[in-house]
Amino acid sequence: MIDRNDVGGWLNGPPTTQNYPGEYMGRPQKGPGSLARFGRRILAFIVDWYLCWGILALIGWPQGNVAQSITLLIFVWLYQSVCVGFMGHTLGHLLLGMQVQRLDGTPAGWATGFIRSSLIMLVIPVFLMDADQRGAHDRIRNTALVRIR
Repeated sequence: MIDRNDVGGWLNGPPTTQNYPGEYMGRPQKGPGSLARFGRRILAFIVDWYLCWGILALIGWPQGNVAQSITLLIFVWLYQSVCVGFMGHTLGHLLLGMQVQRLDGTPAGWATGFIRSSLIMLVIPVFLMDADQRGAHDRIRNTALVRIR
């Protein structure tokens, strides 16, 4: 009979025998080249969110209703798409020493940046993590958020 320990749970993730996230991918445990952990990723997103919010506030964007919230979501989505597609990272990623890379180590590229950002805006794929702590948005595009310093 199969029990919860055989298939894992959403709290402990899928079962794995690797010692740290990214081990089977050939990534180091710590430092440059290792996979960015969840806390660092969330912090970068918060930096990016408030950066976009600040830019919109500076150009006279009124606040407080649903239309302006949708405008902010679209702006964050465009910002994520362009930055990840062009440079491989947003300003939040760069400040926290991360870059979105394909599994072969090359930067993500335009199509990947666009699709990945679209999935991030759906929120749920971010929390569907595998044993390497990569969300569904990264698994779908064969990318990983990697520490660069």
